[in-house]
Amino acid sequence: MSVVKSVVKSPLSETDLKTVGGALQGALVDLVDLSLVAKQVHWNVVGPRFRSVHLQLDEVVDTARLHSDTVAERASAIGVSPDGRAATVASTSAVGSVPEGWIKDEEAVDILVASLGAVLTRMRERIEATADPDPVSQDILIAVTGDLEKHAWMFQAERA
Repeated sequence: MSVVKSVVKSPLSETDLKTVGGALQGALVDLVDLSLVAKQVHWNVVGPRFRSVHLQLDEVVDTARLHSDTVAERASAIGVSPDGRAATVASTSAVGSVPEGWIKDEEAVDILVASLGAVLTRMRERIEATADPDPVSQDILIAVTGDLEKHAWMFQAERA
């Protein structure tokens, strides 16, 4: 297998590119894994609040998939090859695992609160890390975080 050097010249210095590329790659794997976790829970949720939780999970999946594409394309635009392969996602994501089988609606909510919380903690670190080296990438990460925080709020409200 041949390795192709980047044909995209980055507007960032080598140091800034390493920081921003790492932030974007981390965001990508977390978003890909979040979409997979939310979909797995979506397929297996049961209980009295099945329908509302089921539909809410699809909203998280849609958000994560939309933003993962934006993040990956930003990485490409600055000369960083995005890596969303299963092995990479599995080994570097902040999102926890999902139990096998049917998942009670209360547990589904807890899983999403924890998963979103883990991703959001790292997203806020990435926002801070990209502030100086690349405000354009930072702006993307801010938008992602805003959307994910809305989902986190809605799942936390399910616990009330």
